[in-house]
Amino acid sequence: MPITPPPLPWIDVEVEVARGGFIKRVGDGSIDFISPLPSPFNYGAIPGTVSTDGDRLDVVLLGPTLPRGTVTRSPVQAVVRFLDAGDVDDKLICSAHPLTPAQRTTVRTFFQLYATAKTVLNRARGKNGRTAFLGWEEPVTPEMLP
Repeated sequence: MPITPPPLPWIDVEVEVARGGFIKRVGDGSIDFISPLPSPFNYGAIPGTVSTDGDRLDVVLLGPTLPRGTVTRSPVQAVVRFLDAGDVDDKLICSAHPLTPAQRTTVRTFFQLYATAKTVLNRARGKNGRTAFLGWEEPVTPEMLP
């Protein structure tokens, strides 16, 4: 008899940066920074949450481009473990479908490069704590979520 994995947790996601967008905003809508490269995926947050960095809990939403402000429901497929200026700043990876090897590579590569760019930005802002991509966890269980 095959083992059935537990169901994935589902969350509401509000898109803050549409796939292909350049402007990263904070929860109140003000501009955090402008990226030199377009976002390879929709980037957003879980409405009504507060992460350890004081912002809402970050979410990468894979799939078609969605306009900023869109709220949708999606299963959490993985968690990127990330440290931002010394603060835990994990990102949930959501997709309606199981992740492909190419999607895993894109997300990992993005956050490895993002950690380098964010280190430079943090230093310019006077933040000296460590910024790093710490790894990836998959599959996700409800206990892994805040």
